[in-house]
Amino acid sequence: MRIVCVDDEKLVLDFICYICKQLPEIEDVIGFDSPIKALEWLKENNTDLAILDIDMPQMDGINLAVQIKQQAPKTAIIFLTGYSQYAVEAFSIHAHGYLLKPINKERLACEVQYALSAKMPEKYPHIFARTFGEFDLLVDGSPVHFARSKAKELLAVLVDAKGCNISRAAAFAKLYEDAPYDRKMQKQFDVIIRSLKDTLKQNSVEEIFELKTGELRVNTNVFDCDLYRLMNGDATAINSFNGEYMSAYTWASFTEAQIEKRIEKI
Repeated sequence: MRIVCVDDEKLVLDFICYICKQLPEIEDVIGFDSPIKALEWLKENNTDLAILDIDMPQMDGINLAVQIKQQAPKTAIIFLTGYSQYAVEAFSIHAHGYLLKPINKERLACEVQYALSAKMPEKYPHIFARTFGEFDLLVDGSPVHFARSKAKELLAVLVDAKGCNISRAAAFAKLYEDAPYDRKMQKQFDVIIRSLKDTLKQNSVEEIFELKTGELRVNTNVFDCDLYRLMNGDATAINSFNGEYMSAYTWASFTEAQIEKRIEKI
């Protein structure tokens, strides 16, 4: 992780750089006493976090942040200032932090770690069903490729059911909506089931899927899922919910509404 610090007061700049260099995961800390020099450097180099004084000559920190975001939208921003009136404008560009001078060492360290936490590689269990946004099954952090999109959707249906048994007809209705569940489509559905089983076996995770006497389910004891975590009140899962649940599937809107109600209760 790399941090760029910009402040026209040398003592403050040196203090900020010193604190940042003590933090874990930080590989590089670069300080500039001029916003113009910082911007020139950033045109050729990347940074994960920019810590910016607001009240500076030549260019204030707000305008500097806007230009940094234009060049690299994913750059996290923390503002430092002696004046509280800039707070609303600062957060309008989605700043990750806003600290008033004089700077408190512990508070700055906390804000830096919070701002960079979203950039840390996310650690997943061996098998993880990610449902927030688009649905994916991850094995050791890597998304599984499904030969058939309907096979992936079938797994999504079963994950959504949270381990409950679903009849073949009910699962088919989710995938094909108003299509008749006749002999021809039953055979097509058999192809989808086989494709799902083959994909899971190829990735050595076939134990998550069960098919018995015409009913299908997932074994929730052998994989983790952000939906399940959220429903159990896990704070990290709640904070990671972006308002979208299995966004590629229209049938998922019912559970999305349940998630929102669950968050309101929490």
